[in-house]
Amino acid sequence: MANHTQSAKVWKKFKRNTFALIGLIFIVFLVIVGILGYLITPDQTPYANTMNLQLSNKKPGRTFQFLVISRNDKIRQVNFFEKMLYGQEANFKSIPITSYRVEGNKVFAKEYIGDDEQAEEEVYPLLGGENVYKQTFWLGTDMYGRDMLSRLILGVRVSLSVGLMAVIISMLIGVGLGAIAGFFGGKVDATISWFMNVIWSLPSLLLVIAISFALGKGFWQIFIAVGLSTWVDVARLVRGQVMALKQVEFVEAAKALGFSNSRTIIKHILPNIAGPILVVASANFASAILLETGLSFLGFGAQPPMPSWGTMIKEHYGYIIMDAAYLAVLPGLAIMLTVYAFNLIAIGLRDAFDVKNQNASV
Repeated sequence: MANHTQSAKVWKKFKRNTFALIGLIFIVFLVIVGILGYLITPDQTPYANTMNLQLSNKKPGRTFQFLVISRNDKIRQVNFFEKMLYGQEANFKSIPITSYRVEGNKVFAKEYIGDDEQAEEEVYPLLGGENVYKQTFWLGTDMYGRDMLSRLILGVRVSLSVGLMAVIISMLIGVGLGAIAGFFGGKVDATISWFMNVIWSLPSLLLVIAISFALGKGFWQIFIAVGLSTWVDVARLVRGQVMALKQVEFVEAAKALGFSNSRTIIKHILPNIAGPILVVASANFASAILLETGLSFLGFGAQPPMPSWGTMIKEHYGYIIMDAAYLAVLPGLAIMLTVYAFNLIAIGLRDAFDVKNQNASV
């Protein structure tokens, strides 16, 4: 029956771990937020990069009035999916104001220049459509007057995409080399093990920085750099698991039937070590996110104006000792919760795939 399959037993055991389930729900929530992207951000311009320098470092929850002072009808209106993925460039320019009045076809307004300062009243043309609107910055603004909530939401995409691609790259390299080393042994194992030990001896962050220097700064380069620095854990695990399984009866039977080595590894050995591989993949996801944020903090990761949690901390860590500590705390909290959620999932998967625990719970 389907309820007695291995995957059903693993899922049943995983659901019993409350913290692991909460971690999974949180990650699913982040994935949904990352997919929706610009559709749910208050600032829907590309990279949420609308700057209002007068509004720098404003507290969460502040609401401001804006006056539209010019429009550009040549801006192309994108479709639903383009907007979701890349945002919509604004077709108007606006300024924050404290007060305004309309006389004929002119608008007399005072521009906002600070809480304790008053600007002179200036004249602007009365444009068609909505001229005045309000915007609430629910998580405040950064040092450039950009909406923090929008940039935090878009930062989810950077962290999760880097984590996913890095895990895929590390899985392909790690599983491949680990399976070859464990299955063939001898000089092949000695050569691959020596290479793994060399990579293992290098600090991950320094290795990623070195690879980034070689590949250049950029978003896509991060995928490769982080992936190439996290495969050793996978390879060591797979090597040990394959060495333990290659002498069991079903592998010997596959050899006796004349199956090729590649088929024996892919069809018979790897499916039986999927559990440990999933556990290390979850842990590597968390490690990849930490490496990406560290790279961005040092200036080697996602380049401005692309929003990245590491870059946001770099830009605002100096405000921690001031009354605007939230500018660095919010992205730091996002990193902490995301990494913690993946670690909870890894622990839950480890317990769910533990044969002793499964037998004890039956």
